[in-house]
Amino acid sequence: MEWLKKLIEKHTKDGVLNQEELIKEVNTEFPKHAVPKETYNALAETKTKLEKDISDRDIQLEDLKKVDAAGLQAEITRLQGENKTAKETYEKELKDLTLTNAIKLAIAGKVHDESIVSGLIDKTKLIIGDDGKIVGLDDQIASLKESKAFLFKEENQNQNNNQKAGFQKIGNPPPNDPAAMDAAIAAAFGNTTEQK
Repeated sequence: MEWLKKLIEKHTKDGVLNQEELIKEVNTEFPKHAVPKETYNALAETKTKLEKDISDRDIQLEDLKKVDAAGLQAEITRLQGENKTAKETYEKELKDLTLTNAIKLAIAGKVHDESIVSGLIDKTKLIIGDDGKIVGLDDQIASLKESKAFLFKEENQNQNNNQKAGFQKIGNPPPNDPAAMDAAIAAAFGNTTEQK
């Protein structure tokens, strides 16, 4: 957390913290010092799976010691088949987990129901690139926005939340109403359309 202390010191001037600049720089620097939650979860699940696989292999080796020489070849062939199947299953589960996390991250806060939208995305058409980026995800999300726009939150919804809460006088135009502002400016400069 030393990097965070340095950023706070950098953006504090005369005892006042410039929060906007600090947040911008924290957002830039944070990925260099931390692992995203989705990546950590994927790695933790992989570690647990690998530890179980190692335990299973140890048991298999112990069982091999008990096998007679004549049945050894058949046992090895059987275990190779099981290990191949286990590897394919593991790779499929890891790919599914990676795609699921990427989809959730891409639609987080942008849709009304994440489980419905993530269920509409066809994982078979997504490709995990060498750099870890998911190819085809943005296209599917854009297509869903066009065909099923009702599933997505309006982008200006957050702006509406910024309006001041509380009582307002009846008859006053809403804050930041462009027509009311134009009329007020015109009246201030005497540019009213009324003819006397």
